[in-house]
Amino acid sequence: MVRLNEISTRAPESIDKSDTEDTTEELAKELGELQTTLFAENKHSLLVVLQGMDSSGKNSSTQAAFEKCSPAGIRCFSFKAPTEEELSHDFLWRVHQKVPAKRMIHIFNRSHYEDILIQRVHNWINEERVHRRMASINSFEELLQYDNHTTVLKFYLHISAEDQKKELQERIDEPEKNWKHNPNDWEEAKLWDQYMEAYEYAINNSTIPWHIIPADQSWYRNYLVTSTIVDTLKSLNMKRPVLDESTMELK
Repeated sequence: MVRLNEISTRAPESIDKSDTEDTTEELAKELGELQTTLFAENKHSLLVVLQGMDSSGKNSSTQAAFEKCSPAGIRCFSFKAPTEEELSHDFLWRVHQKVPAKRMIHIFNRSHYEDILIQRVHNWINEERVHRRMASINSFEELLQYDNHTTVLKFYLHISAEDQKKELQERIDEPEKNWKHNPNDWEEAKLWDQYMEAYEYAINNSTIPWHIIPADQSWYRNYLVTSTIVDTLKSLNMKRPVLDESTMELK
């Protein structure tokens, strides 16, 4: 049973920042090569789900991990307030349209879990509906993984309340970050305890497990996210097609 308040949001003191940043750059290069292999082999796909409180680093993690990847094989989507058309369908309708085809990597920067997080915290849905939606999410993710060879990789970026406030204040104090400022982020931060409860429910009731990523230090967060993606793709044992010299066709 995951209890988020029992998990550190920081890197171990023994880990060197400079060395870790160098390692992350090398991993990003390796990820670029693995993405090319994924695209060329055309047998698998990868769905990366990034969730976390405001300012936990979802955008920055994406940039650090995929900076050496080809944009031809990457798509990024964000699921926020549903449109009128989306509300007229089941809650997964808009999500299923955005899952990756074979050879593609899709990133969900906020995902289908928003429908049991913000909606639960604000009491827009009742507990029975939360439980039913959780069951639907598990079935949905299993469908992707076992029916279409889509690996579902889920990250919860675990920032502390103290560091979140610091990050949000920097968006006010530093002109180059002003564009990120959203007054509503401060209102949502007041509901911290309710969000932690909602996240713990989602994490503990997921069939496909989550990776809990300490997020107070961006360099350590980026390393963990990137290294996990690299290890996951390597575990697929992918191979690039080669020419059969007798037929001059790929095999």
